[in-house]
Amino acid sequence: MSSLPKCPECSSEYTYEDGSNFVCPECAHEWAKDGVAESEEPQRVIRDANGNLLQDGDTVTVIKDLKVKGSSLVVKVGTKVKNIRIVDGDHDIDCKIDGIGAMQLKSEFVKKA
Repeated sequence: MSSLPKCPECSSEYTYEDGSNFVCPECAHEWAKDGVAESEEPQRVIRDANGNLLQDGDTVTVIKDLKVKGSSLVVKVGTKVKNIRIVDGDHDIDCKIDGIGAMQLKSEFVKKA
């Protein structure tokens, strides 16, 4: 009988192998056989126009006049956007801009304030 490691989360003895992972049936914790934790979702690194790392809650400044699609509004150069959220997709940033409302921006058109 092979000796499998105990669960690192709940110390259960009833672990089993599933492909390249060990699984605990009691707490449903999974970990890699080689001991390297596999991250569930790789973190995307979003950078501004100058190469600075952007994170949720940052304040950024628009570096180019941006036309708002489907409207005659324009987001002017120098507009400060507070409390951004990083999202997946073509447009990296969710935010609210005063006078315009909720928008999505591309990180290449902003710089960290």
